[in-house]
Parts: sequence; C-alpha cells; structure tokens
Amino acid sequence: MSELERFGMQSIPGKAERGDAPKRRPIPRWVPIRTLKARHRRRILDHLVQLDEHDRYLRFGSPAPLEQLSRYTASIDFKRDEVFGVFDRRLRLVAVAHLAALPGGAGPAGKRTPAMEFGVSVLPSGRGRGLGQRLFEHAIMHARNHGARALVIHALTENRPMLRIALRAGAQLQTEGADAEAWLSLPPDTLGSHLEGSLLAVSADLVFGIKRNALRIQQWIASLRGSL
Repeated sequence: MSELERFGMQSIPGKAERGDAPKRRPIPRWVPIRTLKARHRRRILDHLVQLDEHDRYLRFGSPAPLEQLSRYTASIDFKRDEVFGVFDRRLRLVAVAHLAALPGGAGPAGKRTPAMEFGVSVLPSGRGRGLGQRLFEHAIMHARNHGARALVIHALTENRPMLRIALRAGAQLQTEGADAEAWLSLPPDTLGSHLEGSLLAVSADLVFGIKRNALRIQQWIASLRGSL
C-alpha cells in the first residue's frame, strides 16, 4: 500500500477517474491571505476557541483547553515566525496558519537544514474551499523567502487532510505510532518569489480594507434602521 493509499488517496489528483471522486467546490485560484501581527493575538485566540475538541486535538495533539490556547497564542514570536490568516466578510478569522522557524533545522535521516514548521486550522464554516491548501502554498513561498530549505509538518496520522496536502506537494513522510512527520524540500528563493510575496501582501491588505469598509457601512445602516 502506498503512502497516498494510506491516507485515502488512490492516486495523485488529476489521474483518478472522474466518476470515482466526490464532487467538491473548486479551489479558488486566489485567496486574500493576510499577514498577522502581534496586535492580532486576540483574533487568533478567538479563532482557536471556536475549534471543537476534535479539531484542537488534530491541530495540537491534545484537546487543548482555553488555558493552553492562551499560552500558545501569547508565545508566538512574530519577529521570528510568520502567521497568516483568511478573514470572512465579517472580519472573522476562518483560517490561520503558523510558519515557525526551527532554529536547529530539520531533516530526514539525521540531516540538518534550515527549516520552518507549518501548522494550520480552519473553522467548519471555511472548509471545503481549499483554504488549507492555499495557506500551505503561501507558507512555501514565505519559507523560501526566509531562507528555509525545508518545510516540516508534525501531525497525527489521523489528520488525513493535512497529510494529503503534504503528500501532494511531494513531501517525504515518516510515521511512528500515532505521529507523522512530513518533510518537504524547498527550492531557493528568487526575485520572482519575493515580488510575488509583496504583491500578495498588498492585495490582501487592500481586500481587507474593502471588507472593513463594507462592514462599517452595513453596521451604520443597521443602526439607522434600529433608530427609526
């Protein structure tokens, strides 16, 4: 049995029979992914609190009560790491990805190389839209631009959606009991990858501003109706 088959994939996407695959909403070509800063800690914690116990278990390897989520959010080093988010129309974080630098590097077979670790969570309201996939691709670009030569994912073997994303990208997978580690080699950064990162950041901030203004207008109209 291949690694793909172990995680619910009969073949690499695109090679399976059309009639065999369940119908899903197409993954959007572009999603406004915004870089989060220290001022967004409260929003990140609010996002994590909305995950149910099973989702927290898949994300953190334990049910992660509120106290643990608070400690995790407070410990994020925004100067060293990268944190990304996708906002809905009401400016709620429906998806959050944490790209953490690994100071000692990482690699299979005892090899050490500059690496970053990827973790992601998506609220039920945002699933089925390919947000995890898009955040993973976004993280690859940023990891390259930060000099990383590998992207590492630590996950439970039952977290099939996350492991499928890694396997599709060509990651090497190692499992030990209930734990899995996916290791993806990255090409070096280029001028194009840096320009792409800058353009995507500006575009995401622009979309966020439009959503914020639209929400303010909706709230203003609602307040006027309430006062009549």
